[in-house]
Amino acid sequence: MTESFKYDVEILHLLVSPAHAYFGRAREGAADVPTTDAERVELVAGKGIVGDRFFGKAAHMDAAVTLFPVEALEAIAAELGSGPLDPLLTRRNVVLRGAHLAPLIGEDFALETHGELVQIRAGRPAHPCAWMDQMLAPGAHKAMRGRGGVRCTPLSDGVLHRGPAILISPVPLDPASAGVPTLLRPSRLP
Repeated sequence: MTESFKYDVEILHLLVSPAHAYFGRAREGAADVPTTDAERVELVAGKGIVGDRFFGKAAHMDAAVTLFPVEALEAIAAELGSGPLDPLLTRRNVVLRGAHLAPLIGEDFALETHGELVQIRAGRPAHPCAWMDQMLAPGAHKAMRGRGGVRCTPLSDGVLHRGPAILISPVPLDPASAGVPTLLRPSRLP
């Protein structure tokens, strides 16, 4: 990174789950799978979070770790009038406060916790699945569109810890926009 911008953020949750709870389960309902809200997680370059369902999976190598701003969930709860929503039910790996993630798509950035730096590439938006209506609140699937977080790949090995962190970005960010939906491009024109 030539020029960088540093932002104080907070890592609120680090979700690790060895199995899928929603994927491919339309008829059976959500699976009861072990899920850990860890104090720390180990990331391996190009593979993801050790012990997570996406770790080392070829189909997810470029998007093995999902970052999500808690402000988006708070805005969704306010819009839906649902009261607080559990961020762990979104199944996003790293839930942050103060992180404006959308401008990072296509960029390499870093998170620093406990003096340890983890390099990350933001690959693509994390689109919500229809399960959000059932797991969070009716209307959550639609409300989460454009603010479901960012799918990333770790570029370096390292450890992330819950608590205060520094997000080091190659582009300027607006932390006040962390929960604001981004414009979505239509997948097909009529």
